[in-house]
Amino acid sequence: MDLTTAEKMKAAFRRYPTGVAVVSAAGPDGPVGLTLSSVASVSVSPPALSFSVLGTGSATILLAADSYVVHLLGPRHAGLAGDFARSGGPRFTPEQGWSTLPTGEPVLRDALDALVVRPLHRLPVGDSTLVVAEVVQVLHGPEDGALVHHARTFVTSGLTERI
Repeated sequence: MDLTTAEKMKAAFRRYPTGVAVVSAAGPDGPVGLTLSSVASVSVSPPALSFSVLGTGSATILLAADSYVVHLLGPRHAGLAGDFARSGGPRFTPEQGWSTLPTGEPVLRDALDALVVRPLHRLPVGDSTLVVAEVVQVLHGPEDGALVHHARTFVTSGLTERI
């Protein structure tokens, strides 16, 4: 793919609104997490979802884990989504509301939903990895509105967080 096509593709997906999630895992040196806008439902039977991550240091640690928690975020999490999208942003602070599941994964208890998943497939694609994961547990959080990623901005019903 030539650079022009790659840049046009990136611009096209910036114009396409998506939901926002943070994926977390227990790493060997502590918790690790990333903001995602690529989460998609894959199957209901068996329950499965997919997401993709770039080949960053955090992503490499996350991908080595045996399980993850995919947190579907609402408007109250716009700042947190920005924190996890930026290198060096605060992560897993008490103010953000994190706790730990009995199995060791970090969990954001007030996420719209927290889906505990086990990877089924990890497919390298260019500088990214596509993950297909089985959903083994769903923890429903409080009802909230929508948090959407659009044009490099987190958009809610009246709040935006620029990344």
